[in-house]
Amino acid sequence: MKNVYQVGSGPLTFDIVERIINENLKLELAPEAKVRIQKCRDYLDKKIAESEVPLYGITTGFGSLCNKNISLDELGTLQENLIKSHACSVGEEISPVVIKLMMLFKAHALSLGHSGVQVVTVQRILDFFNNDVMPIVYDRGSLGASGDLAPLANLFLPLIGVGDVCYKGKKCEAINVLDEFGWEPVRLMSKEGLALLNGTQFMSANGVFATLKAFRLSKRADLIAAISLEAFDGRIEPFMDCIQQIRPHKGQIETGEAFRKLLEGSEIIAHHKEHVQDPYSFRCIPQVHGATKDTLNYVASVLLTEINSVTDNPTIFPDEDRIISGGNFHGQPLAYAFDFLAIALAELGNISERRVAQLIMGLRGLPEFLVASPGLNSGFMIPQYSAASMVSQNKMYCFPSSCDSIVSSNGQEDHVSMGANAATKLYKVMNNLEFILSIELMNGAQGIEFRRPEKSSPYIENFLRAYRKEVPFIKEDIVMYIEINKTRAFLNRMKIDY
Repeated sequence: MKNVYQVGSGPLTFDIVERIINENLKLELAPEAKVRIQKCRDYLDKKIAESEVPLYGITTGFGSLCNKNISLDELGTLQENLIKSHACSVGEEISPVVIKLMMLFKAHALSLGHSGVQVVTVQRILDFFNNDVMPIVYDRGSLGASGDLAPLANLFLPLIGVGDVCYKGKKCEAINVLDEFGWEPVRLMSKEGLALLNGTQFMSANGVFATLKAFRLSKRADLIAAISLEAFDGRIEPFMDCIQQIRPHKGQIETGEAFRKLLEGSEIIAHHKEHVQDPYSFRCIPQVHGATKDTLNYVASVLLTEINSVTDNPTIFPDEDRIISGGNFHGQPLAYAFDFLAIALAELGNISERRVAQLIMGLRGLPEFLVASPGLNSGFMIPQYSAASMVSQNKMYCFPSSCDSIVSSNGQEDHVSMGANAATKLYKVMNNLEFILSIELMNGAQGIEFRRPEKSSPYIENFLRAYRKEVPFIKEDIVMYIEINKTRAFLNRMKIDY
């Protein structure tokens, strides 16, 4: 069926993930995934029955309690206790789309057949996904190793009938929603709690959500910067292909090409310029925006590897007759990538704010603060303050989480990635960037009106006509935050395709 995706049928891609989320696809387990899951479970049961040596997290306690052996009749209780005791995420509730991504990524990882879970456990995760039963998870509590223990514990408490969910727009006790569907709480078997809690799905889900949004913001940043370039009466030469080809970074080449397309047919860009060059915030757009594109592509490649990986511990290899206690839950690859992307997105905001500042200085025939009667009107004076404030806040958020570590579990888990903190602060950088770009669009669109009757390119003029239906040209001072919010909403709705 076209509206169903079979989990475990093949590698996840960003296109598949976007389709699942945007088209509200339902999930089902692929037949081959069921075979892999059951094969691993059967192997584990046989291994437990035959083994005379302790198996970490299966017949022992966890973390520094790994030297505590557990009797066979208490293995299920051990796993339930693990989920209850580890459900320590606190702070702000995670958005439903990130919750759905976490469930998708965990189900996919379990479907690869190296985790030792029951088929029914994975199926219940899909049941929650398909029926929009959203466990309540909070944004703080993960060290990014041993995976995302605290948030994943909150995510999977409802499987055993404990904790809270959001269902039909209301916060409910999980057991009541299970009763409504006629679902029995999952009776966990050995290893299952650890398989659910170990892993990088909180980091990965936040990172994928941020990356998908960052791709959109990158395109918006190019369009808005092109509008500002027109408002500032900037030059096209820095965007010509010949200069990009002698320093052929892929993102730089793509940015130059994007600007040539965006400005094709513009009267403003084509007319004679008195000035021989532009400030860096305009002249170096291909280099700065391009570097962000390259960073974004690198981060996407890291995430693509991660969401198709097995990241719980211990890991089971039925064909090799091995159960290995390793470190695939460690979020260091993600922590580095998220810190890198935060810096790259912050720089889009940094250079954007500088363009805003150039536009309000009264240069190149533009009125000071972009109003016809400055003095009586403050015009666009203070939106630049707001942008500058968020740019500086982003610099603070760009302190790398991956440089930090802290000892946990009584010294057993003595180096952690802080990848979850890197992921959540990345969202804050991105949120600020949305507002900064919105402020630049307001300034650029305002500035172009002072270039009339000359016109920009057909693409930009069509975009500005749509924008002006919602946000007016400002002749006299009005309440600005309303227009900033309207601009942000407009940008989020508009499909930017060039």
